[in-house]
Amino acid sequence: MVPLSYTVDLKGLDELSARELYDLLRMRVDVFVVEQNCPYPELDGKDIDALHLRLMDGGELLGSTRILKPYGGDHPAKIGRVVVSPAHRGKRLGDALMKESVAACEKLFPENPVALSAQAHLRGFYESFGFVKTSEEYLEDGIPHIDMVRQLATRPA
Repeated sequence: MVPLSYTVDLKGLDELSARELYDLLRMRVDVFVVEQNCPYPELDGKDIDALHLRLMDGGELLGSTRILKPYGGDHPAKIGRVVVSPAHRGKRLGDALMKESVAACEKLFPENPVALSAQAHLRGFYESFGFVKTSEEYLEDGIPHIDMVRQLATRPA
């Protein structure tokens, strides 16, 4: 299938309108809590300081990720809450989300690696973006996960 055209925006929480925030949280709850039957604390306090990368088609939210800033030194930036709207699956938007999210992290935090906590069955997907497994499998909210890191393409001298 031909990928859907989209625009990308990256906003802090205070830059999102009430409707944009509602759409973002609704999509995450619909997928992570309802569809995956995984009750967990979606409102975990991390969205406040995060950047929210969204793929948009006009006013329609196609998918999003949450980017957590590194907390200093060589600590990684973190990509999480990777989600594609169920109405737009099969259009390679997951690839677009990761490509755009990695590019945003590299631009904003060029001195830091990028990390994520991946659902274990998606290991190959994330490996295709240069992430490598850094932990054994563990359960997070009842779902098998692994930690993964993408090192800098070239380490600063």
